[in-house]
Amino acid sequence: MRDRLPDAPPPTADLPAEPLSHSLKQRHLTMLGLGGVIGAGLFVGSGAGITLAGPAIVCSYLLAGALAMLVMRMLGEMSAAMPASGSFSVHAERALGRWAGFSVGWLYWFLLVVVLAVEATGAAKIANGWLPAVDQWLWVLIFMVVFTVANLAAVRNFGEFEFWFAALKVGAIVLFLILGTLAVFGLLPDTEPVGLANLTGQGGFAPHGVAGVVAGLLAVIFAFGGLEVVTIAAAESDDPARSVARAVRSAVWRILFFYVGSMLVIVTLLPWQSMLPGVSPYVAVLDSIGIPAAGQIMNIVVFVALLSALNANLYGSSRMVFSLAERKEAPTALLKVSRGGVPRRAVFASVVFGFASVVLNLLWPDTVFLYLLNAVGAVLLFVWALIAVSQLRLRGRIEREMPERLTLRMWCFPYLTWAALVAMAVVLVLMLFDDAARPQLLWSTGAAGAVLAVAGLRELRARRAGRKRAGEPDGAGPQGRAG
Repeated sequence: MRDRLPDAPPPTADLPAEPLSHSLKQRHLTMLGLGGVIGAGLFVGSGAGITLAGPAIVCSYLLAGALAMLVMRMLGEMSAAMPASGSFSVHAERALGRWAGFSVGWLYWFLLVVVLAVEATGAAKIANGWLPAVDQWLWVLIFMVVFTVANLAAVRNFGEFEFWFAALKVGAIVLFLILGTLAVFGLLPDTEPVGLANLTGQGGFAPHGVAGVVAGLLAVIFAFGGLEVVTIAAAESDDPARSVARAVRSAVWRILFFYVGSMLVIVTLLPWQSMLPGVSPYVAVLDSIGIPAAGQIMNIVVFVALLSALNANLYGSSRMVFSLAERKEAPTALLKVSRGGVPRRAVFASVVFGFASVVLNLLWPDTVFLYLLNAVGAVLLFVWALIAVSQLRLRGRIEREMPERLTLRMWCFPYLTWAALVAMAVVLVLMLFDDAARPQLLWSTGAAGAVLAVAGLRELRARRAGRKRAGEPDGAGPQGRAG
């Protein structure tokens, strides 16, 4: 019977300490958890979901949010027990083998550095609108340099940037919810109670039926990506196990409240058919209740959201590739750490590819970069699936070998873990039959297949080398043993 999983530490051994800084505080992680997932996808992209599902977009967000909550609970359980800068990549390696850690680590790194280009370009477009004299490419360069320097200086700088960025986004959401709720009940000047007309009229609550809810789900589910960075950052906090547990507990419920609450306010105040492509529904609501300069206010919020995501993705990608290098799944030259505990070469490696992605986005947004973007479109679901499988495998080992570290438990284990895996499989099947989502699924599957092929070849080479050593006279195999 095989009780021990690959690379399992001895039962009594403590987990190895990360050679990184430990200067992130609980407030940094808590706000990172709250703000890391609140981005332009919510403030602007949610309008597309509303046009697909109508008021039932609330159900789409509930389903997507519930799945994200389950995944984060699983990830929080493993990260509290075994905090590491590679987070779910390390967990996958311990649970399933080197091929899994290699694959999920590189896929997630690829996802972050490609999406980084979208965020940098989006922020540059907004800044160019404010100051047309400064070319868009120059704004991109400025943002990339600023956040590269911030990530090179000290991890505390990253924490402070994210704390204040997230505070602004969370503050904007809370203020929106307060104003919107007051408007719903007619408690603002020049407003009257709106009742349920917009929820039940215009074709009913679900004008496009279940198909609309499904289409809305596919449109919004990836907006919940970004929470994973919390568990990566936890390894550099002053108390990793306790910090990640607290951050996960507080973040998932509040984020679901922010997302679902915002959508409920929007579809209650405005007819869903009034949503226009590319126009933020948040701006539409603020305009409808008479908030002056609503468009510019929301532009500022979206601008901050994009820069926040850029900063978080640069941080997350550098720590992921550093963790891969620690496990010899990436060049070991990336292991160089500054006196302040910052993996500077890992930061440079991530930002170089980030710059390349930005150039591709600026030069060929509808061809070369579109293929790259499609290649990471479904990667988040692949990562989530491996998180779930890893948690299924590791839970028993944690209970046997380090039960005192099981401070955050997955609800109704293993039933909800299996339910989450089934839900992810259903989403992938739905993507296959959706014209808009199918290219993302196919290209992402191709990218995942390529990474898995490389991982398989590496495993094959390692096994052959092991058999060769075992067959040598001085080896550890039966032929080389004395006596």
